[in-house]
Amino acid sequence: MQEDHIALSADRAWQDQANCLGVDPDLFFPERGASTREAKEVCKGCVVREDCLEYALANGEKFGIWGGLSERERRRLRRQRAQATRSIVSA
Repeated sequence: MQEDHIALSADRAWQDQANCLGVDPDLFFPERGASTREAKEVCKGCVVREDCLEYALANGEKFGIWGGLSERERRRLRRQRAQATRSIVSA
């Protein structure tokens, strides 16, 4: 049990370096149709942006801005990766 907690903490250690640390979370979960520009600006120069994006993809985050991408953009990326994997497997 303790080992699981330690592994989980290590998996999320990147969050301590995120630009969004201390920023109002509502900024990253805008109302439907609202602008995502401000949230994406926070993500733009973040040193853990890739970690954040991979976390969202691995955990199926359906809402919000993660790693600078909206859910629609993450769905597109998942499709592109799946197609690339299928191409490699069938080659």
